[in-house]
Amino acid sequence: MPNIKSAKKRVLTSAKKKENNNVVETRTKTSIKKFVKEVETGNKESAKEKLDIAIKNIDKAASSGLIHKNKAARQKSRLMKMNNKIEETK
Repeated sequence: MPNIKSAKKRVLTSAKKKENNNVVETRTKTSIKKFVKEVETGNKESAKEKLDIAIKNIDKAASSGLIHKNKAARQKSRLMKMNNKIEETK
């Protein structure tokens, strides 16, 4: 445990930031999984809604610096590819 006042404060603030980052990361991963599940079942309308939510969450994570901008672009590209594939099939 730190003895200096500013070090104690850093411990508290870093714990808060970690908690917030975990929430955002979990929300992003969950929204991606929900979209993939809808694609696998073949629901085009529901998949489109889940895609919008997933892209929104990915953008939020990238803008806050939680994930790298190139990783965000790669994830969005893969999701769009899956969406386009389901649009073509039906």
